[in-house]
Amino acid sequence: MKKGEQPPWIVRDSLWERIEPLLPKVERRTRHPGRKRLDDRKVLCGILFVLHTGIAWEFLPQELGFGSGMTCWRRLKEWHEAGVWEQLHQVLLAELHAAGKLDWSRAVIDSSHVRALKGGPKPGRARSTAHERARNTTSSPKRTESPSPSA
Repeated sequence: MKKGEQPPWIVRDSLWERIEPLLPKVERRTRHPGRKRLDDRKVLCGILFVLHTGIAWEFLPQELGFGSGMTCWRRLKEWHEAGVWEQLHQVLLAELHAAGKLDWSRAVIDSSHVRALKGGPKPGRARSTAHERARNTTSSPKRTESPSPSA
C-alpha cells in the first residue's frame, strides 16, 4: 500500500452507493430492541479486512471499529442468503458492459457460477459376484436358550 492510499478494506463512496441499495433493510424491534445494530458500511469494512488479511473471524481487532468478528461473519452470511453478492456482481457486470470494458472472448465459466451437472445415467444396483450370501458381521447370532447356572 502506497503512502496516502486508503487500505483495500475501506469501502469507497462510489462502491458503497452501489452496494447499499442491495442490502436488506432490517427494522429494529420496538419491544425489547436490544443493542443497536452496527452500521452496515462498518461491518462491510470488517468483512473485507478479514478476507484481505486472512485472519480468523474471532481475531478481528475491536479497535478498528468494525464490530466483532462474529457480527461481521453473521452479516456476511445474512447478505449471502439475501443474494446481495450475486446482485452486486450483476450490477457491476452491467456497468462494465455498458462502458464497453468487458472482453467476453476471454470469459471463463466454472462451477462456482454455473451449476455443474453430474454426467451420465445413474447405474443400477451392482450384482454380487459371490455364489452365496456373506455372513452378517454387524450383529452376533441370537441364542435361543439362556445358559443355566447349574451347567
